[in-house]
Amino acid sequence: MSGGAVASLPEGLLDGGVWFRVEAAPTASAVRRTAERLAVELGMPERPTADLSIVAAEMAGNLAKHADQGVLLLRAVRTAEQAGVELVAVDSGPGMADTAYSVGDGHSTAGTLGIGLGAIVRQASRFDLYSVPGKGTVLAAQVWPSEPPAAPWAAGVTRPLTGEPVSGDAYAVRDAEGRRQVMMCDGLGHGGLAAAAANEAVRAFQEAPPGSPAAVLDLMHRRMSHTRGAAVAVAELDPDAGLVRYAGLGNISGTVIPPVGPRRGMVSLPGIAGHQRRQIREYDYPITPDAVVLMHSDGVVDRWTPADYPGLFTHSPLVIAATVLRDAGVRRDDAGVLVARLP
Repeated sequence: MSGGAVASLPEGLLDGGVWFRVEAAPTASAVRRTAERLAVELGMPERPTADLSIVAAEMAGNLAKHADQGVLLLRAVRTAEQAGVELVAVDSGPGMADTAYSVGDGHSTAGTLGIGLGAIVRQASRFDLYSVPGKGTVLAAQVWPSEPPAAPWAAGVTRPLTGEPVSGDAYAVRDAEGRRQVMMCDGLGHGGLAAAAANEAVRAFQEAPPGSPAAVLDLMHRRMSHTRGAAVAVAELDPDAGLVRYAGLGNISGTVIPPVGPRRGMVSLPGIAGHQRRQIREYDYPITPDAVVLMHSDGVVDRWTPADYPGLFTHSPLVIAATVLRDAGVRRDDAGVLVARLP
């Protein structure tokens, strides 16, 4: 990148990310330029910024040249020590029959993604790819300024209602003195007020003292009284006990998905966090190390079958979440998916 002043990026790009619909080369170029600006905002050094530029250009370029209904999410990712950039490219076809072959340098055919994937693998700090012929591809990559952190045990994606700049759906992940907990929320309605309720839910969850999901949800309910309210659920994954502890208010769906057999729904009680609640109750569900917990807002329908996605649940939580959002998310509402597994 050239030196000089860089215009400040919107807060949403730093925090929640921005989705691009990538259908032509000019949009792919815009993705690359925005990624470079984000790297500058985050203070990334020159070398990882150059790596990010390559990754962004190749991911967006593949969508423009080869994909059907290609979209790309660009957002900042952070730890206490450093900040990086994450990109998630999603399309609805044509998919790859042989992903190992497709990531080879120079591979390019009219019917498949492939060109430049080898460069993405080399330049990215972390990379994951899931593709099914006829269904499409989800590709996730991160670029960090130094050694990347450990692979996350939970991740999610949200998408605003078409035409809205912000989403009222949000999620958060925390390790509170060894209690590994996740939260999914759906602010009532959509737009700025729904996003404000969701942002308060995230803050309350992150700032809550260590406690059970029911105790955390009760605190969130009290903290959110000045907002329009939200549907909220909190889950805690306990590897020692082999359990998921779950408490929810409102229309958040929580599911335990084993590697084989039917998925098991978890119970959220009627209510609105911040305004209406009965007694908050917590439920325990067994979980095995190879199962995943999936939570989503009512902007995602349940009419999908894990058996239709061979091998998906061996992939990263982020790729699982993006795949479900692509195929089960609705456009007439905000949509959000969170996936977690035992560490």
